[in-house]
Formats: sequence, structure tokens, C-alpha cells
Amino acid sequence: MTDLRSGPDLGTVGALFRARYPELVRLASLLGADDPEDVAQEAFSRLLRRQRSLRDQEAGLAYVRACVCNLTRNRHRHLRVVRRHTTAGREEASSEQAVMQRQDHAELIAALTRLPRRMREAVVLRYWLDLPYHEIAAAMAVSTGTAKSQVSRGLAALGQALEGRI
Repeated sequence: MTDLRSGPDLGTVGALFRARYPELVRLASLLGADDPEDVAQEAFSRLLRRQRSLRDQEAGLAYVRACVCNLTRNRHRHLRVVRRHTTAGREEASSEQAVMQRQDHAELIAALTRLPRRMREAVVLRYWLDLPYHEIAAAMAVSTGTAKSQVSRGLAALGQALEGRI
């Protein structure tokens, strides 16, 4: 019997971490995080702190996906502010981004990064993580209809950007 006053269930979170950590690092990377491993680790850290307050213990995966999206979004906001208030310098890509740019899908990745943030999140969650629309909606904290709309618009924008290139 588990004491309700005890800490978080490390076994459940640990199993989720082992099973899904690479997927969440990839998600953060595709969303443009400059430090995808740190983003994924922070998402799991937040899950450990909030696990007992989740409405459903099976909601852990959706919670960490939403955290990855939010942490990446917040990091982009922070970097915009920093860049605005510092002298213009040469921006260097992280090693993860450099590897991705050398892959065969460099043009697709480049087109994906030019999409608006919400469209990019929706397309990545749908086609890289193969999530159903209701899970995309949960990760993005929007309705299912909005998730479908963002995926559709994102695909249309990618099609226009890549027309005649691939």
C-alpha cells in the first residue's frame, strides 16, 4: 500500500522516461529547441512534481508532451528578448540542429521552421510523433478542431514552400 504523503511514484515516471525520452528529445528538436535534451529532462522533472495532482495517472505522457511544447515556446520567447537587448552576433546552431540540417530532409526541415509556431507544433506532433488529433489538442492546450485546422494549414503551407523543390 502506498502512503499518499510519500513522494512521487518514481517507478511510473521512470518507466515513462525510459520509454519516451528519445521521442520527447526529438519533439523538442523538431520544434526548434536549442537544448532539446534539457527541455525533455525539465518536462519529466515537472511531471515528478505534479504527478499526484494529475487527473489521471495515464495523463503523464500528454503532460510531458505539453511541457515540451510550452518549454520550447518559452525558450524561443526568452531568446527573442535576449537578442533584442544584446548586440547582433553570429548565431550558431546546436549540434542537434547541425546534424538535422545535414540529413536528407534538410529542405523539409527548413520549410518546417518557417511555419508559424502553432502550425509547426501541430504538424510535428501529427506526422513525426504520429499522434491522433485529440492528443495533439491536449499537448497544445487547444480544441481538437483547432488542432485539425493547424495541421491542415501547416501542410498546405509546407506544400507551397516545397513546391518544385523535392
